[in-house]
Amino acid sequence: MKQNRIKMFYALLTVSLFVLVLAIIALFMGDVLDARFNVIGIRVATLLVAFASFISSTSFSFLVYTHNKTVNRINDDTNKRAESFRNFQFSASNYSIIEFMDRMLIYLESPRYIERFILKKIAEFHMFESSIKEEEVYQNPTNYTYLSIKIPFKVVEGKMVGKIILNKIKFEREEKDYEFIKPDSLVESRAYILYNEYTKRHNIIMNLVVDKNSDIFDPKAINVFSKIKLSIQITSLLGVSVSGTSELYFINPEQIEGDATNTYKINSSNFVIKEMPTITHSDFY
Repeated sequence: MKQNRIKMFYALLTVSLFVLVLAIIALFMGDVLDARFNVIGIRVATLLVAFASFISSTSFSFLVYTHNKTVNRINDDTNKRAESFRNFQFSASNYSIIEFMDRMLIYLESPRYIERFILKKIAEFHMFESSIKEEEVYQNPTNYTYLSIKIPFKVVEGKMVGKIILNKIKFEREEKDYEFIKPDSLVESRAYILYNEYTKRHNIIMNLVVDKNSDIFDPKAINVFSKIKLSIQITSLLGVSVSGTSELYFINPEQIEGDATNTYKINSSNFVIKEMPTITHSDFY
């Protein structure tokens, strides 16, 4: 676009100079033209001068147009910078950082939710072991075990949490890893946020689909893990998201509850930010 304007400017300048030279020549040779062509010579000279005036005004208009285009581009760039700065300020003061705490629970998912999940094929609040395909679960639901993981959390910095996305969960046991990812049918795996009126704490709940032959969880035994990593995205109620990885440091259970629940006492959790706060646009809000 810039090169076209430059070419147009040079072409207009060349034509203007050419017409100007002809007009000056016609002006100084008015008597000669009058003697040879009578009144027509004067008319020709007047026409050239008028055309030269037209070219001059056109050139001026073109220069004004070019200047306005440059000013508009500068203004657009300034407005974009100002908008980015406003968004940055808003993001910097309205994000949420959480810390997992207290006790993490791993237990068998409620049959009521399993039935809803299988019959209606609603995989929301579910994650699948990385080797499992979602359609295979719907076709052969008895080949899989359905677990739930519940972790209390608190907001350590920023605003109240509106949504938590779990991109990946990795359980580590000695030298073996168990990875869980989102279902193929969903863009993201959203954790269910539950507020406990008794303890006055918020919890996230995520359901896990595991192959029945997997040794990740035995309801009749104490299941020991060396580490658990969660790749999460935390979105505040004002729509500002922060992405990072949370590592849980806990004490493995010494006994199991009557409903086969394994309780892990969380000593501390470490949250590492991967992406700085950004404003998100989601239908959830």
